[in-house]
Amino acid sequence: MPETITSRDAARFPIVASCTLLGLYLFFKIFSQEYINLLLSMYFFVLGILALSHTISPMMNRFFPANFPNKQYQLLFTQGSGESKEEIVNYEFDTKDLVCLALSSVVGVWYLLRKHWIANNLFGLAFSLNGVELLHLNNVSTGCILLGGLFIYDVFWVFGTNVMVTVAKSFEAPIKLVFPQDLLEKGLEADNFAMLGLGDIVIPGEDRRGGTLKKNTHTYFYTSFVAYIFGLGLTIFIMHIFKHAQPALLYLVPACIGFPLLVALAKGEVTEMFSYESSAEILPHTPRLTHFPTVSGSPASLADSMQQKLSCPRRRRQQSPSAM
Repeated sequence: MPETITSRDAARFPIVASCTLLGLYLFFKIFSQEYINLLLSMYFFVLGILALSHTISPMMNRFFPANFPNKQYQLLFTQGSGESKEEIVNYEFDTKDLVCLALSSVVGVWYLLRKHWIANNLFGLAFSLNGVELLHLNNVSTGCILLGGLFIYDVFWVFGTNVMVTVAKSFEAPIKLVFPQDLLEKGLEADNFAMLGLGDIVIPGEDRRGGTLKKNTHTYFYTSFVAYIFGLGLTIFIMHIFKHAQPALLYLVPACIGFPLLVALAKGEVTEMFSYESSAEILPHTPRLTHFPTVSGSPASLADSMQQKLSCPRRRRQQSPSAM
């Protein structure tokens, strides 16, 4: 279930990220880097397997034969009893999901033992895709607040201090994508890497999710997509010219905001763009629960009761024009 980021969350995010980054920097300065990375490796080993399994599951379903013996399973943890029973975990999966989990575990063991850059990038891509899926910006204004704050955050911690670069080089976890610069010389055993933080993928990716102001058109999505490619290419170009780490958001933020804004100006849709709400179109059938239901009965009966509650507002909206 996607989590909607509010304007207040967007404003606080750079502050929280700065505190986290500085805390990690101090940890690496005070404690042994070996033990910290061992603990982080185990943590991201588990998260990486789950994220990669979730990512490859839709693709792997195409390869299973029609007569594959697929069985359904449910993992259910509850608290209390009777009418006061509350669901803590209710996870449904099948045999195909277990196969994906096994394949992801192989990649996890490979990463844990070798820290190979391919395994790192597989986990990093899985984290990025899951991050874009789970987080949601429902309007452009919130995206601008988030990107603007992280623009200052990225520039300060890269150019103003050595904190960002130190943590990125010391942190042995799949929180970044690495690109071997000596791939042609050393092949898969390359050890000289350029890095791209996952935040430079997920945050601009959230800003592109709205896609369009009108149904059946994707002008702003494609514009933002081209803007991201342009900004990332400019980052790589500047990095090679100056031979110094570059804050990718320094180039991505102006591109991802500026390009769609220019298109909106040309089409006369600036006001419409900033007042656009995308949650209703992207997730029309996704229920949002603010608390666990305290009802007894089977999951099927609970789903039926939820469906009835969700259908009521739709009927009222359909009847309102006739009432007027």
